[in-house]
Amino acid sequence: MAAITSRKFFEELGQIISKPVMIVDVNGKTYEGDFLGFDSNTLSICLGNVKGERGLAAHRLFITGSSVARIIASERPFNLEALKERLDRVFPNMVQMFPEAGILVVMGKIRLNETGILEGSGPAADRVRDIYQRFLNETTQP
Repeated sequence: MAAITSRKFFEELGQIISKPVMIVDVNGKTYEGDFLGFDSNTLSICLGNVKGERGLAAHRLFITGSSVARIIASERPFNLEALKERLDRVFPNMVQMFPEAGILVVMGKIRLNETGILEGSGPAADRVRDIYQRFLNETTQP
């Protein structure tokens, strides 16, 4: 059970890569920036385009894991699993998910992520694009 929850924890962290976050360190200092990456062993993190207290601005900020008290992500991560389920209804047994890369592959040739189709063309790609757009419209409305 611990292995499953650990994997889920790191999947959740992976979903906020490139998203804006607020980091609060153990001393109560806050930093806002784009979450660029993390070390799974130490939970050290890397932020980009950082804005901190007292006008601090930095291109990159690396914070050791033992200094991080909280990571706050205000933007809801894209639900790749739900999109896969939606595509599976139209393309049964033809959708592969690569969660660590944030990519779905349909019919072995159409690649898409949270921004849309990355690779593929033709009628099947048009159908995938339509399903993606409907999914996006339904999940982003309040």
